[in-house]
Amino acid sequence: MTCETLTADDAALLFTWYDRHHRDLPWRVSPPMARQGVVADPYHVWLSEVMLQQTTVQAVKAYFDKFLRLWPTVEDLAAADTDDVMKAWAGLGYYARARNLKKCAEVVARGHGGRFPDTEEGLKALPGVGAYTAAAIAAIAFNRRSAVLDGNVERVISRLYAIETPLPAAKTEMRQRVSRLTPADRPGDFAQAMMDLGATICTPKRPTCALCPFRMKCMALSSAVPETFPIKAAKKEKPVRLGAAFVAIDGADAVYLRKRPETGLLGGMTEVPGTDWSARRDGETSVDARPFVAPWESCGTITHVFTHFELRLSVYRANVADAPPAVGGWWEPIASLKRQALPTVMKKAIAKAIPHAFKPG
Repeated sequence: MTCETLTADDAALLFTWYDRHHRDLPWRVSPPMARQGVVADPYHVWLSEVMLQQTTVQAVKAYFDKFLRLWPTVEDLAAADTDDVMKAWAGLGYYARARNLKKCAEVVARGHGGRFPDTEEGLKALPGVGAYTAAAIAAIAFNRRSAVLDGNVERVISRLYAIETPLPAAKTEMRQRVSRLTPADRPGDFAQAMMDLGATICTPKRPTCALCPFRMKCMALSSAVPETFPIKAAKKEKPVRLGAAFVAIDGADAVYLRKRPETGLLGGMTEVPGTDWSARRDGETSVDARPFVAPWESCGTITHVFTHFELRLSVYRANVADAPPAVGGWWEPIASLKRQALPTVMKKAIAKAIPHAFKPG
């Protein structure tokens, strides 16, 4: 048995399951809320979808709440200082998203009167909004019949059809199948139901197939091999890059910080001085690369994994009673480091040199 087309009865089974077992998420209009007349806020949907790119729901919840407290509307976010946005984003990773988030808010506020476009094509014209995000916003915020394909939906679709083509090559076929499966009625709820099905039932390991509303039509289940899907192409081994980080502390318990260039990896974020490493090349690792003369001492090495490479930084610390002039940077009290736009890799480097830097109290 196959599921080449999703019948009204099949959609009803999925909606029945979703109405009972949906996840309650801070950006979501749940089925009970919808029945009471609550409608999705496009700003909330867009903000959550950008944050959820390459990031877990659990990690995003606190950041979503923080952003809404600081900037309740897209106009508020558009008017915010970029440095404040980067500080609020710090720790969430993939920092180009934060820069595009600010640019997109400005375009929506100034070019669209604070209203998000309600079509996929219109949404894709916004900064930082790709095909998936545009489809998700169109479906969830505007109830457009859009093919929404995230990692959870990929897993559900690959198992329903036992798709043998490895990812990422299989994405085109998956998107076509999702497009055919999406009903005209409640397409936003259908997209979210498929996401929830993948997140809670059709999980990567030990899926609870007995509870799945599609169990009678799942080709992978009928072959007793659901966990083998989706098939993924062999991953290339990540290259290891080397560099150094220098943590200087003055007599007032302040750390020397500077801002990275606006473009490139970690663009616009705050850092301690370091060597010129990148995804394609190593930086210097010895104390000879120090930013200024001081009694530098080795604190060991930290490791941080980026999407395409692993970085190993040799960390050095120096206590400087007479702090040199803050040329191109500033001295930040240790007590306020948490409020700076420090990416995780820089927090690791500072914590290696100052173990108490980010601990409560």
